[in-house]
Amino acid sequence: MTAPEWDITAASPAGDLAPDAGFAQHLAAPEGPQTLDPSQPPPVGPDVPIRMATANGRHGPVRIRIYGEATSPPGPALMWLHGGGFVSGSPDMPESDYLARVLARAGTPVLSVEYRLARDGVCFPVPHDDALAAWFWAHENAESLGLNPRLLCLGGAGAGGNLAVGAALYLVDAGKPLPAKLVLAYPFLHAELPAPAQGLDQDVMAGLPRHLRLTPEDCVRQAENYIGGPLSMASSYAMPGYADPAGLPPTAILACEYDDVRGSSERFASDLQRAGVPVAYFLAEGAVHGHLNLAAGTPEAQPALDFLAKELASAAA
Repeated sequence: MTAPEWDITAASPAGDLAPDAGFAQHLAAPEGPQTLDPSQPPPVGPDVPIRMATANGRHGPVRIRIYGEATSPPGPALMWLHGGGFVSGSPDMPESDYLARVLARAGTPVLSVEYRLARDGVCFPVPHDDALAAWFWAHENAESLGLNPRLLCLGGAGAGGNLAVGAALYLVDAGKPLPAKLVLAYPFLHAELPAPAQGLDQDVMAGLPRHLRLTPEDCVRQAENYIGGPLSMASSYAMPGYADPAGLPPTAILACEYDDVRGSSERFASDLQRAGVPVAYFLAEGAVHGHLNLAAGTPEAQPALDFLAKELASAAA
């Protein structure tokens, strides 16, 4: 497949990648990853009811943005964690806001979590604890929100996918109620990236702008910053790709064709299968890391959105 034509305005060619440059860009842009065309306003999803809630966490209040209304009878709902390398992003980014609006309009309420970022001395377990605080609040208050707690799913993109899996592993170990399903988009689960099974098209990867890459060097820096020390200090909740996934709920994984991190999704899907966990895997052809953020509102993103919506709906089966 031919890769899309990317807008490379003000972007350095990927052929001369500087170590950690992508991670440095995340640090420099706390609002979230750059979009394909920064001259255009971010896409606005459907108009849906939105309200705010707050969970009490170990490190202070955790804000939760609730999209949509419950159906009758209540169907699946999703608690979602945005991406951004643990150091950037928010519920406002298209990967979170646009996705939530589309799913809510289709009948799946979304609870989007504003977890603390790993910046200015914050590190693991703070974002992990925030994700758990939001989950416990959502599960305990589901019925008052008109939701079925048994149909509450948990998911996230990139670093948010890491937080979702780390939280689910904790719930398994603690014997707490599990999500009906894990829904993950290009999750960052391994600090040291496994190689994709079929490799990456190096000509395409070399032609991508730097801000569309998340290289092995970026991932190590990203993980060390989140952990707050060397990789050897990481607990299984911090880098959940290395943990035993036995006991996790059914899992849906969206991966991207031209993504340095694709091997992490493939390895995790394989580990889930070996552990007997039902897994659905979808490869977004022609897509790069951050697909739901970069391509939000375009026809190219629709197959990925359709996959996620279908997997969420199947949680009620």
